Amino acid sequence: METVWITGASSGIGEACALRWAAQGARLILTSSSRERLEPVAARCQEEGAADVCVLPCDLGDPAAVEGLAEKAWDAFQGIDTVYLNAGISQRTTVEDTSMEMVRKIMEINYFSPVVLAKALLPRMLERGGGHIAVTTSIAGRFGFPLRCGYSSSKFALYGFFETLQAEYADKGIQVTLVCPGRVRTRISFYALDKGGRQHGQLDPGQAGGLSAEKAARKIVRAVEKGRREVLVGRGELVMVYIKRFFPGLCARLARRIKPM
Repeated sequence: METVWITGASSGIGEACALRWAAQGARLILTSSSRERLEPVAARCQEEGAADVCVLPCDLGDPAAVEGLAEKAWDAFQGIDTVYLNAGISQRTTVEDTSMEMVRKIMEINYFSPVVLAKALLPRMLERGGGHIAVTTSIAGRFGFPLRCGYSSSKFALYGFFETLQAEYADKGIQVTLVCPGRVRTRISFYALDKGGRQHGQLDPGQAGGLSAEKAARKIVRAVEKGRREVLVGRGELVMVYIKRFFPGLCARLARRIKPM
């Protein structure tokens, strides 16, 4: 019986993936900042067939709270087979309007918390003979994107860390899957940081027209099960990843014209 830990599990991609793993009979550990939002997801997972569900709320923007979180998750069912480090926060501000406080908050949630959790789980997984670590990056981690300077930076950084983890531990039973979404229909734009650190508070048209979280989850869970190194999740916008690879100058010009909201 597989044990899966998902961060950012109270909505969007995290919730949809939790429900898919639940339908396969997995034991689930669900983390987000709000117990109130997690508990209905946990109840739905149990209805879908999860063997057991543990709710483990945590503010991943608080380094002190993140310390020790992996140990609590590991102890919930005496081990973890797969961790999906999905939690994240976005922004809707220009470089000029992005304070360093905002950059640090984004980096704390999007980069430092998954790094801390992966490093804490790694020796435990090695001792058991292996494990799978998946992490949500973004196509904004493959090329610069307007109004996303802090967000894009955090996603670029994830590629550096987790590709290194792949290279170092692939022959020691550790699998890593980089989940790279384009536009998926979630509430990430609603919770994104706006000027002054305020909540953006609206679902952007680009997000509203994106791939459904359920379709994204099917692709993500399947990629993890197959041990894929990376999975691109989205629609036509994913072509930018290939344009960046083969025609970087063209990608830079196109990025300037993208409607960022």
